[in-house]
Amino acid sequence: MVEPSFSQLLVLFINLLFLFTTLGSSAKTRFKYSLEKPHHPLDPLTTPEIKRVQTILSGHDPGFGSGSAIIHAMALDEPEKQRVVRWKKGDRLPPRRAEVLAMSNGESHVLTVDLNSGRVVSDLVSPTFGYPILTMKDIIAVSQVPYKSMEFNRSIEGRGIPFSGLICITPFAGWYGPDEEGRRVIKIQCFSKQDTVNFYMRPIEGLYLTVDMDKLEIIKIVDNGPVPVPKSTGTEYRYGFLNETVHMDRVNPMSMEQPDGPSFQVEDGYLVKWANWKFHIKPDQRAGMIISQATVRDSKTGEARSVMYKGFASELFVPYMDPGTGWYSKAYMDAGEFGLGPSSMPLVPLNDCPRNAYYIDGFFASPQGIPVLQPNMICLFERYAGDISWRHSEILLPGTDIKESRAKVTLVARMACSVGNYDYIFDWEFQMDGLIRVTVAASGMLMVKGTAYQNVEDLGEKEEDSGPLISENVIGVVHDHFISFHLDMDIDGSANNSFVKVHLEKQRVPPGKSRRKSYLKVKKYVAKTEKDAQIKLSLYDPYEFHFVNPNRLSRLGNPAGYKLVPGGNAASLLDHDDPPQIRGAFTNNQIWVTRYNRSEQWAGGLLMYQSRGEDTLQVWSDRDRSIENKDIVLWYTLGFHHVPCQEDFPVMPTIASSFELKPVNFFESNPVLGISPFFEKDLPPVC
Repeated sequence: MVEPSFSQLLVLFINLLFLFTTLGSSAKTRFKYSLEKPHHPLDPLTTPEIKRVQTILSGHDPGFGSGSAIIHAMALDEPEKQRVVRWKKGDRLPPRRAEVLAMSNGESHVLTVDLNSGRVVSDLVSPTFGYPILTMKDIIAVSQVPYKSMEFNRSIEGRGIPFSGLICITPFAGWYGPDEEGRRVIKIQCFSKQDTVNFYMRPIEGLYLTVDMDKLEIIKIVDNGPVPVPKSTGTEYRYGFLNETVHMDRVNPMSMEQPDGPSFQVEDGYLVKWANWKFHIKPDQRAGMIISQATVRDSKTGEARSVMYKGFASELFVPYMDPGTGWYSKAYMDAGEFGLGPSSMPLVPLNDCPRNAYYIDGFFASPQGIPVLQPNMICLFERYAGDISWRHSEILLPGTDIKESRAKVTLVARMACSVGNYDYIFDWEFQMDGLIRVTVAASGMLMVKGTAYQNVEDLGEKEEDSGPLISENVIGVVHDHFISFHLDMDIDGSANNSFVKVHLEKQRVPPGKSRRKSYLKVKKYVAKTEKDAQIKLSLYDPYEFHFVNPNRLSRLGNPAGYKLVPGGNAASLLDHDDPPQIRGAFTNNQIWVTRYNRSEQWAGGLLMYQSRGEDTLQVWSDRDRSIENKDIVLWYTLGFHHVPCQEDFPVMPTIASSFELKPVNFFESNPVLGISPFFEKDLPPVC
């Protein structure tokens, strides 16, 4: 066995992730709520609670004490929705429970632990096909398996690659039939990190492994012969290490000044108050960041009105478009297979978040049940970029000087996660006019494929099937990104919302009635059942999508509501019988509305790893339950096709997609009519 030096780095990495031994005094003060006790029914598990869960589990199954039973995920098992809604500050908290996903004796366990009674009240064994989220312990152990193989070592030596410059990563296996069932399997692909930290751009193509994760044994090695390993030239991306001249004028540093300090408050660690908004924010191992109980205060009445009970990224689906050996299985479910929380590295001050940002830590459980600090995981900040909230200048009233304008200031909650090669940035942005904008941006490195070709002219008549040439010997494989959001909209209450499809229908003007020939007419259709709300977006068949409370009417008789405003989007073009699409069936439509069920939160299913697609949003929606005037949930999937180009090398500029949740007849009139303009006297002098 040849031991690579990279193993020591991996051990260091796992120690950094799974242990926290020192916190600065200011950090202890800021995050004392996480370290001591919960203050809200939806607060994440505290560090004492995480430790108590581990103790209770050890009493339930000795394997949790000995290490033979492994914790893969631990999170608050949230109380019943109505109990949370009724709770007021000062009330006693509902009983605290934890949901634990674990592996024991090769079987998946979904456990519910009651912290008040100190008992495991439920232990479901393999309730569906599939396995829990992988742990970093899994990934590190598997990454060392290739070095036990003489066949693998000979192949690496035959390619002339020094073991000191070798790094192997673990692409997830997906599900492709019975031969991969009954055991946890994973793929392995290796790269050269010689002379670069950007090893993703130096794949060792043609050599692929499949590994049994529990036995730590190689199931299969595929060696299609050597393909030239791309050179390290041009792969550097770190500031201070780049040695090329940048022909670009310097942009001066900038920041937003707030002479009176930030306008938002964070109470008890996770309750955010800003302008007319109040919401609970929570770090989460799987979703990364969860926004709950978002209410907006009516500027005319002062009433705090419910908008959304819970919103979060439910699943990410990233299928690559190469059916070849070693690539066909690359169709990742990042939230359900690894989790967005553990991959959320500390945000970089001044660059990830501005100077006025406030940071929130996450606390998760290691495989042994030890509390793990995820520092600076979420940031909150106010944004002003010169945008306008509303304005009007009047020129048709002689003798008047009317120039009214209001600056747009928003509050942003941000998280960024590095899921392997890709980095995703999630923004929840709140506006004073009641609008919520959700943006997902992608950066980081492409997953590339090695090739013998160095120039497109080398291809001749042969076009590379999987993607374009983006650098010498480097193919950027075409792929998709889909992010499915769970949006439990509660417009003025949870038990009486309806979904309305507002159709813009073209009408033909009867001859002789007008000099116009056609126009658009609005027709509204209330969705009766879940299948009525399975929607594919179309530019040539336009709809608006309203969530309304038919029992809360404006003074004009319109139901209070919010509408989903899609941004740029893409649809999955994979066949519905393709295994990745079976598991990612939540991308069969862009919009879904389902009856509320607290067990239906993860669009790809609770046990995602190697799942077979029998517990997905598609399955739930096909039950066709009644959704009119019920407690219902909106699901929206945004996405983009990614055809790589040279500008994506060696690290790609950020690309983004978004959607909005916008008030529609929710307020009696413009809710930001009365906000104050900015005045020069309120700002510091210009230097």
